[in-house]
Amino acid sequence: MHELSIAESVVAAVCDRAGDRRVHSVRLRIGALTAVVPDAMRFCFGLAVEGTVAEGARLDIDQRPGTLHCRTCGADTDLTDPLPLCPCGSADVAVTAGRELHIVSMEVS
Repeated sequence: MHELSIAESVVAAVCDRAGDRRVHSVRLRIGALTAVVPDAMRFCFGLAVEGTVAEGARLDIDQRPGTLHCRTCGADTDLTDPLPLCPCGSADVAVTAGRELHIVSMEVS
């Protein structure tokens, strides 16, 4: 379960940035191609925040679809299958989104 190490890293970054202020919520943007399971991430986040200024904080996740650009036909399309193929059948594609994992915002007081 790699979500635990990711959650620990997110919590460390959030707590470092928050200092002594209380963290009420954290919003993440997670690409569909990162293989992060949102429910597992929420569970691990709940474990990782224990004993920190983020204890009890809500985790909001914006999951972004994977997208690709076909070098053969020039189409930009959502990636609905783990195998990156263009609807035209070409495998000559560049993945343009879906691999991101960003802390978008946090609410503190």
